[in-house]
Amino acid sequence: MTDIQKQRSLGTLALMQIASGGSAGFVEVCLMHPLDLVKTRFQIQKGPDDPNRYKSIVDCFKKMYRQEGALSFYKGLLPPILAETPKRAVKFFTFEQYKSLFLFGASSPTPVTFALAGLCSGLTEGFLINPFEVVKVKLQADRQLFSQQLSAIQMAKTIYGENGFGSSGLNKGLTSTLLRHGIWNMIYFGLYHNLKNVVPIQKDQNMELGRKFVLGLMAGSIASTANIPFDVAKSRIQGPQPETGIKYKSCLQTIRLVYKEEGYLALYKGLLPKLLRLGPGGAIMLMVFDTVYEKLQNWF
Repeated sequence: MTDIQKQRSLGTLALMQIASGGSAGFVEVCLMHPLDLVKTRFQIQKGPDDPNRYKSIVDCFKKMYRQEGALSFYKGLLPPILAETPKRAVKFFTFEQYKSLFLFGASSPTPVTFALAGLCSGLTEGFLINPFEVVKVKLQADRQLFSQQLSAIQMAKTIYGENGFGSSGLNKGLTSTLLRHGIWNMIYFGLYHNLKNVVPIQKDQNMELGRKFVLGLMAGSIASTANIPFDVAKSRIQGPQPETGIKYKSCLQTIRLVYKEEGYLALYKGLLPKLLRLGPGGAIMLMVFDTVYEKLQNWF
């Protein structure tokens, strides 16, 4: 912690971290949401016999545009806007708090500190975000025209009215969400901060932004590749179930079932749109967070 930071109250620093994290989340969601939607569509489609199967990202965008309209690319946007802004605020704020907790008496953070702080911030984030994820996946899976779709609030009321707030309702797939976010944040923060301490800071401002972007891109891409089986499980559990009954019940049961019926590669469905979103999206978040946090420190 710098001398300037020491002079500020913990409350002021917390507000700065929350504001910076919220700004990072808002910008990232607005830019990258269409790719998140495509990722979900790929993850919930079944085998090659699916008549509505998408063949590629381009094919998915084309079919959605023709069948559902241009606004369909932003289906399910409101839950992430309402959730991702405070969620990213929670992500970065809790990471900073857990980082202090896991110093274990050291004067500066170690690689283990960053990994544990990332893991715990992800678990906290996943617990808070899961009801919004349930609503988002339901909206993204709906193939009606955008104008004919239930609103996010209506969908939330419907889910709550039919199944309540528990594991069959707004907290469906909680374990998968916790594992998805815990693993992602552990690798994302751990890798980024450890690499940032190795790769020299650039004196040129543009080069420094480029350094942060590349490191964030690497961290986001590797984290997304590592956690996607849990992401697929989450989408299957929270998405449409077969008419014959509930097929996808729990995280590990769903992973085993997808592997058995569709093969190993099915656990990586939606990886490309996810990488296209969370690779640069992860870089954008860190750049916006660092920029806003630095500005707030200068202003206050």
